Amino acid sequence: MRPPLPRTLRARLTAGLVTLLALACATVGVVTVFSLEGFLVRQLDQNLTADHGRFADSLEHESPPDTDSVGDTRGQADRTLGARLLPGTPPRAALVRDTRDTLLPLTAHDRRVLAAVPVDGTGHRVELSTIGAYQVLAIPGDDGDTLVTGLPLHPVMDTVHRLEAVEAVVFGGALLVTGVAAAGWVTLSLRPLRRVTRTAAGVAELPLASGRVAMPAPVPDTDPRTEVGQVGAAVNRMLGHVGDALARRHAVQERLRQFAADASHELRTPVATVRGHAELALRHPGPLPDEVRHALERIGAESRRMSALVDDLLLLARLDAGRPLAREPVDLTRLALDAGLDARATGPGHRWTLDLPPDAVTVTGDEHRLQQVVTNLLTNARVHTPPGTAVTLRVAESATTVELTVRDDGPGIPQAIRSDIFDRFVRADHGRSRAAGGTGLGLAIVAAVVAAHDGTIDLTGEPGHTAFHVVLPRDRPSAPRGEGPCDA
Repeated sequence: MRPPLPRTLRARLTAGLVTLLALACATVGVVTVFSLEGFLVRQLDQNLTADHGRFADSLEHESPPDTDSVGDTRGQADRTLGARLLPGTPPRAALVRDTRDTLLPLTAHDRRVLAAVPVDGTGHRVELSTIGAYQVLAIPGDDGDTLVTGLPLHPVMDTVHRLEAVEAVVFGGALLVTGVAAAGWVTLSLRPLRRVTRTAAGVAELPLASGRVAMPAPVPDTDPRTEVGQVGAAVNRMLGHVGDALARRHAVQERLRQFAADASHELRTPVATVRGHAELALRHPGPLPDEVRHALERIGAESRRMSALVDDLLLLARLDAGRPLAREPVDLTRLALDAGLDARATGPGHRWTLDLPPDAVTVTGDEHRLQQVVTNLLTNARVHTPPGTAVTLRVAESATTVELTVRDDGPGIPQAIRSDIFDRFVRADHGRSRAAGGTGLGLAIVAAVVAAHDGTIDLTGEPGHTAFHVVLPRDRPSAPRGEGPCDA
């Protein structure tokens, strides 16, 4: 399994530095080990060449019975190997030990190995079963024989192994110290980048969607000749552009809100005047032509509709301006029960169900506005679903929140407008009936009132199942109440 790669830039840079140093140390170690081994082996070859096979050549004659020597050991190093190979006769070999030599018994494998040594005057490495690894040199003798002289390789291997151990300790310590130092240096070098990251993270957490936004302080000036400095300068320019854009957007929104508030306020009087004159004309004692009466009735109806629209716009303008709402205990179960009974009276063709807890659920807020939230949700379900649709109003509570849910099994809301369903003047015209009309402000008012109560509203569902979930903070425990789930 491949080991996990470091994720942070700091870890990647540190790991990269340590890896490069480890590769450099490994390269140096391999080169020095092979160089030392080659140097020591060449020294052995030089010693073997200087001997000219003298010790091997002295093995031609049998040693006298009164002496222990079998050859000329003068000037020979300890554990020097000598062997004389003559075709048709068994090879004769001896080994120098403590300035004296003794015959060396050779196995069949050793005889084959010695016989295979090229007679080229250069050193070759062989492995003998009786004495181990040797560097040997073979030269032709004067009597048609082959003289083989060898020196042991174990001193060379011991020296090489000691060098490997020393390098492992030194390089390991160097890697450890370098890793700690590299981590500190990379951390210090990336400090400006961390400031850029904190600034960007602060911007990402700002509520940029609405309202006035206080932009964070710019990234401290850094060296523009470095990559980090260039990133910091780019972030500062971006923050400046974003701040200017947000300020202009906020100014435009404020002007639009003020215009909506002023226009709605100014429209109330003429709309009321038109409505009053239409009602007065309908009360005329004399006979009125049917066309005139119908026109006056339509003027009155549209005036009432325009009055409701003006009131809704004024309410949204006040909520946008942050006007404080009433803060008093509100019995949400009683409010839901009254709204359910009203919905049943206005929409007898639907099947209305109330799912209320046995105890009263109390929240702190504006009773009139919360009643408007429930009424608008129930009206939305009634107006935009066909008769026979089942609509359920449910109130549930937890330790810290209260949830109010309006669920129906109607045709559902088109997927294309779900993300904008709580915006102003948005209507589900393509998926629901428009028989009762509507201004497209009902759900916008619901969202604004819920937000003013520090709550949230969410839409879930699919064709055949639509639910609006309103979650409000619960400020105090519920009082006992004897009502439970019922049908409205």
